[in-house]
Amino acid sequence: MRVLVTCPPMLGMIDDFRPVFDRHGVEVTAPRVVQTLSVAELKEIVPQHDGWIIGDDPATRDVFTAGRAGRLRAAVKWGIGVDNVDFAACAELGIPIVNTPNMFGGEVADIAVGYVIALARETFAIDRGVRQGEWPKPRGISLAGKTVALVGFGDIGKSAAKRLLAVDMTVIAYDPVAADTRELAKVERADWPKRLEEADFIVVTCALTPSSRHMLNEETLSKSKDGVRVVNVGRGPIIDQTALEAALRAGKVHSAALDVFEIEPLPMDSYLRTHPRCVFGSHNASNTADAVTRTSEIAIARLVAFLKT
Repeated sequence: MRVLVTCPPMLGMIDDFRPVFDRHGVEVTAPRVVQTLSVAELKEIVPQHDGWIIGDDPATRDVFTAGRAGRLRAAVKWGIGVDNVDFAACAELGIPIVNTPNMFGGEVADIAVGYVIALARETFAIDRGVRQGEWPKPRGISLAGKTVALVGFGDIGKSAAKRLLAVDMTVIAYDPVAADTRELAKVERADWPKRLEEADFIVVTCALTPSSRHMLNEETLSKSKDGVRVVNVGRGPIIDQTALEAALRAGKVHSAALDVFEIEPLPMDSYLRTHPRCVFGSHNASNTADAVTRTSEIAIARLVAFLKT
């Protein structure tokens, strides 16, 4: 059996997983992937494999159709987000597929809270200044007593809430389906975008769906507090990037920390690159050795189970 892996975090540790594949009699293909392969590249390579462990690639109907015409028999979406995968096409084509939910809520929450601290204390500005021979001392804001609008209250959102409550912040969670928990009874709930004007921080952790696309846009940003700080560890298109850029220019948004973008990698000519109070990630919030290991082992086990059925 041949399996294609296109998930960058897993590819970064692929030698650790080769013995696992070997035990199952699987030959693994590990191409070089910066973020995703293109549809054209996938249509060329996917049909040559029995199984596919998918990253954030455009796993479209055309790709699955090409795969099914070749050797493809099963797939697993590595990680939580599934907005890039056409599950309906898989069902119609008879390709079994699952994802690996609830694998790294804690890891992504750690990054989210790290960004909250960075924006509150402008640690990024201090780092940049010291590297240039300066000795800057920006006046930040304290976290205790501040309010966070937490967009998404799933595994990542709940993990972030625990950490934010621990530093005495008020958390207002927005999620139409997530249930309250006794452990997080102090988290307040609201319907988006009510109470957004109370928030000192907006932290996005939710999945990308048709209803969440551009949730944070010109209209909702206008309802926000002047000088709000924005963090996104969910998916890029949840924020209307053009509206965010305008709000940064106008000072409506004080600063932004973004691990994800509408176009990835972030284009070199993006205005965001020029703004002094933006902090960037590389869609990497889940990438720890521990999280990659447990997620990849589960992805391999589920894919092999499909292939051996």
